[in-house]
Amino acid sequence: MHTQVGIVGAGPAGLLLSHLLHLSGIDSVVLEARTREHVEHRIRAGVLEQTTEQLLIDAGLGTRMARDAIRHHGIRLRFDARDHRIDFAALTGRHVTVYSQHKIVQDLVAARLAAGGRVLFEAEAIAPLDFDAASRIAFRQAGRMRELTCDVIAGCDGFHGVCRKAIPAARLRVFEREYPFGWLGILAETAPSCEELIYASHAHGFALLSMRSPKVSRLYLQCAPDEDLAAWPNARIWDELDTRTECAGFTLNRGKVLQKGVTPMRSFVVEPMQWGKLFLLGDAAHIVPPTGAKGLNLAAADVAVLARGLAAWFKQGRADLLDAYSATCLARVWKVQRFSWWMTSMLHRFATHTPFEQRVQAAELAYLAGSEAASRSLAENYVGLPLATELL
Repeated sequence: MHTQVGIVGAGPAGLLLSHLLHLSGIDSVVLEARTREHVEHRIRAGVLEQTTEQLLIDAGLGTRMARDAIRHHGIRLRFDARDHRIDFAALTGRHVTVYSQHKIVQDLVAARLAAGGRVLFEAEAIAPLDFDAASRIAFRQAGRMRELTCDVIAGCDGFHGVCRKAIPAARLRVFEREYPFGWLGILAETAPSCEELIYASHAHGFALLSMRSPKVSRLYLQCAPDEDLAAWPNARIWDELDTRTECAGFTLNRGKVLQKGVTPMRSFVVEPMQWGKLFLLGDAAHIVPPTGAKGLNLAAADVAVLARGLAAWFKQGRADLLDAYSATCLARVWKVQRFSWWMTSMLHRFATHTPFEQRVQAAELAYLAGSEAASRSLAENYVGLPLATELL
């Protein structure tokens, strides 16, 4: 099997890249180890920056999103049992959109298959090979080994995938931070308790009230990274959410818990994001703590940069954009890492914090609540920095 671009991973990054390449007349094959059912129904974050939303619309993927998405013009920071609203519209003139990631994947799969795109499910990539020249990807499908030859390999296979591991370890610089807490998250069959996301800082720890639809809420509690879910029956979770989000006039909506799990938190970046004709995108190259709602958006930014570079290379014979891929993406990655680290550090409780550090953290929140400049900085980062392709 041969194609121009071999893509490993059928998450949002891999599928979106395949779709954008198709719109540019560039052929690709997507290899995905899991089943289509698994890929289309795994629940992930769903807060889209305005630039990500527009990228999907421009690619012809906005029909269902226009019908089902929830547009937000701000968020609420809750501390000392009081709210401080960050007004995105007033501060930046922009917004964010809540649209579940699994719906984006479903939209992308449907678009690729309708266009005759080759998305191979249950095709486990074993290793990218010879990615300096004519590239090859060995993969296993239906119990037998196969091989895909291509001009370029896009590694969209996540943190545990094979693509990053194919780059010589001596050539990679790894930057990583493990956080001493995780998020206990539930998906609940209940209307959101607020029309906007609530980020709550409390002595017991952080809490986040988010949503997936007008009838489904996504709720989180700061917990130990190795938390035993058996110690958290549903009643205890709801009671703790009540405690951490208490505010005058506020009522937490309760409902049936549909899903429950613990997510550890880390910051992770590798440099460079390319090696020969192998390019890393999304979680294969970087991970951010979810506090700033940046993971999917950062992957989409990688896709936009690589798709533009590949179009210039295949159609015009220009290699300059591809050569600059890693540097272009990393300039954004580190700004987003800074913002996600800052949000995480400001809102979570650290067991190692001294009384001095606790007071400084409280002062940071108070300053943010009282400063238009600080609020604007948060808003600018939350709604999304300009895509690198907009600046070229």
